[in-house]
Amino acid sequence: MEMVVDFPGGARVDAHFGQYTISTDQPPMGGGEGAYPTPFATFLASLATCAGIYVLGFCRQRGLDTSGIRLVQRNQSNPLNGMVEDVEIEIQVPPDFPEKYYSALVRSAEQCAVKKHLENPPKFKVHTEPVSK
Repeated sequence: MEMVVDFPGGARVDAHFGQYTISTDQPPMGGGEGAYPTPFATFLASLATCAGIYVLGFCRQRGLDTSGIRLVQRNQSNPLNGMVEDVEIEIQVPPDFPEKYYSALVRSAEQCAVKKHLENPPKFKVHTEPVSK
């Protein structure tokens, strides 16, 4: 998959791939307008939404109602370097959700592809290439 990133103005940085565009911005204190989430917030959201896709799939396969289910992600950062050290994802279910599925919901959320990529990170190669006119 190829992703093209451009700079539409201000502190905005947008990523385009396929038919989609993901817009990011910086908060006003970082020189932006805060019109979109930061790239890092988008990355963190990808963890919770990816886990959510797996929870949704688990429920759909079993005909379980997803009304009232939500995931809450809490990130703990190291105060010395600001790096995220711990990510907790809590799956909240309504009182009538069958308890026998609780651990299976956790196992399904743990299958998240974003999480698996963090556990086995890819190699990065960053380089500069002049664009032909």
